[in-house]
Amino acid sequence: MSDWGPVFVAVVLFILLTPGLLCQFPGRNGCIEFGNFQTSGASILLHSILYFGFICIFLFAIGVHLYLGS
Repeated sequence: MSDWGPVFVAVVLFILLTPGLLCQFPGRNGCIEFGNFQTSGASILLHSILYFGFICIFLFAIGVHLYLGS
């Protein structure tokens, strides 16, 4: 059996925390912007730190596991 939990968590967090796709903070014109499809260096850094923090929480602290197959 393969553990697909880390893969699932990483893909979902990557989609949710891609700067400019759903939201971007800090935004170019304000604190937060939604769906502008643009990014900046500061937002890439902040979203990367958030991604690392959430992936550590979900994989190490909570221990998400998802077993598929036989």
